[in-house]
Amino acid sequence: MSAPRIVILPGDGIGPEIVAAARRVLDAVGQFSYSEHPLGGASIDAHGRALTDEVLRACREADAVLLGAVGGPRWDTTDPDAPRPEQGLLGLRKGLGLYANLRPVRPSASLLGASPLREERIAGTDLLVVRELTGGIYFGDSGRDGDRAHDDCVYTVAEIERIARVGFEAARGRRRRLTSVDKANVLETSRLWRETVIRLAADYPDVELEHMLADNAAMQLVSEPARFDVIVTDNMFGDILSDESAMLTGSLGMLPSASLGDGGPGVFEPVHGSAPDLVGAGTANPLATILSAALMLRHGLDMPAAAARVEDAVEAALARGVRTPDLAWVGSETPPMSDLPGEVEVGTEEMTAAVLDNLEG
Repeated sequence: MSAPRIVILPGDGIGPEIVAAARRVLDAVGQFSYSEHPLGGASIDAHGRALTDEVLRACREADAVLLGAVGGPRWDTTDPDAPRPEQGLLGLRKGLGLYANLRPVRPSASLLGASPLREERIAGTDLLVVRELTGGIYFGDSGRDGDRAHDDCVYTVAEIERIARVGFEAARGRRRRLTSVDKANVLETSRLWRETVIRLAADYPDVELEHMLADNAAMQLVSEPARFDVIVTDNMFGDILSDESAMLTGSLGMLPSASLGDGGPGVFEPVHGSAPDLVGAGTANPLATILSAALMLRHGLDMPAAAARVEDAVEAALARGVRTPDLAWVGSETPPMSDLPGEVEVGTEEMTAAVLDNLEG
């Protein structure tokens, strides 16, 4: 049996550093065949485009894709005709038909004190954000005409149905509660969203469905996050709410994601950005990328036992007290570790080594 084929897209900023860490972890739990390609700003520099046809073809032929991060100030521009790194990410999702983004949020017991929220508020939080990924305002018609600009948000019933079913099925495998988030009080696309989800709910009588406006959902996520099981929502609301949810874990550096379609290779990536200010400092948190690799093992390569080993190794490393700076300094100008004996601030290499120690031990 041939080794699973993984396309590596390191991307920009700290992407190459954190992807390299994840590869070391993957190599500790299995044998894989890798090919590496540029995406985002790195591709713009090399080819003048954020995503080339050759890279998209390589991704389509792979079993799974592991992505670092894209973007950075060197490619920022207001010129609508200039290539932008994010176009590579959007094009990859569209080209692979990845319409469902899964973002699990379960704060580590060892990191409850790192969250900007009080421990008693986030205790027991275990939620999954299911975000529609290839429709809505990010893919609608947009443009400028003089002093006027527009970005159109468009959804079809078919697009809503397929992501809603992902949400219902996910809830069925968890605690059987689904929260559908929209803005049906003001947006016509959201009214269609809500109508469609209500209709589909008849197929899932074992799942408790509630509807929540996006602004209320944002408030509830910080006031009572443990009330949520699965959240299903559109592209823009999912983008915003999942980043908000990430802070429950103490840092964006802890949140993995999986982008899936119907049968083809998925893309697995951390939720955080490229953090260009951290490049070369050796302090980037690799755990979101390592946990994304675990999602890849589970959802992309059908290797659930290996995925569990990686997740357990991350939890064990955190239980030992190792903390990258984003986890050690949250909410304070001075390291809180002075009051927490046993914790030590480490860099990317040391955190990766701590995970590997638990895999090899």
